[in-house]
Amino acid sequence: MSELWLIRHGETDWNRTRRMQGSLNVGLNALGRSQADQVAARLGTLAASETFHAIYSSDLDRAHTTAKPAAAALGLEITLDPGLRERNYGVMQGLDRQEIDLLLPEAAAAWKSRDPDREIPGGETLRAFHDRVVGTLARIGVAHRGQRVLIFTHGGVLDIAYRHATGVGFAAERNHLLLNASINRIVLDSDTWQVVEWANDSHLTEAADEVSPY
Repeated sequence: MSELWLIRHGETDWNRTRRMQGSLNVGLNALGRSQADQVAARLGTLAASETFHAIYSSDLDRAHTTAKPAAAALGLEITLDPGLRERNYGVMQGLDRQEIDLLLPEAAAAWKSRDPDREIPGGETLRAFHDRVVGTLARIGVAHRGQRVLIFTHGGVLDIAYRHATGVGFAAERNHLLLNASINRIVLDSDTWQVVEWANDSHLTEAADEVSPY
C-alpha cells in the first residue's frame, strides 16, 4: 500500500483569466507563491507526526516552483517527472475560453465532448492523458510501497486520479473540486485506489477559488 498526497500547483495569472495553460510553462503569480509557502508550512508541521518519504513534481515550472518550499522544509530532493504534466491541449494552449470558441470551434467541440478518443490538433486525447497519468501514479506507488509520497502536479491530473479512484467515467460531469495548492490524498493498494481526503485547503490563509484547472 502507498499513500500519495497530490498537491495542485499554486495560482497563476492564467488560472485567474481562464487561459488554457496545458503543457506550456507558466509561472506562479504572487498569490501562488504565497500558497506554495503555506503548503510547505503545513507539511512541515505534519512532518512531526507523518513521515514523508519522497517528493515528485511535474517538470513544468508552476508545479516545480510550488514544490520547492516543501522540499526545503522537509529536507527532501524533488524528482521531476514529465508524466505528471498537465494534458497537452495542442492548438488551444495560450487562448482563453472565448478565443477558443471563436477561433477554434472544432477543437472546442472535441474538448467539450469529453470523447476519450476525439483528437485536439497537436494535443493529447483524453484517453492518452488518462493512461499517462494513471500509469505514472501507479509506477510511483509501486516504487514507494509502504511509504507516503508528495506529488506536485496539475488540475487535470487531479481530475484523472479522482475519476480513476472513484469510478467516475470520462463523460460524467465533474462534481469534485480542483483547488490550487490543495492537498488531495489517495491510497494505492495493488490495483485498488481509494480517495481518503480531497480538496483540503485549510492551510491557506485565503481560501482558494476554483479558478481554471487547465
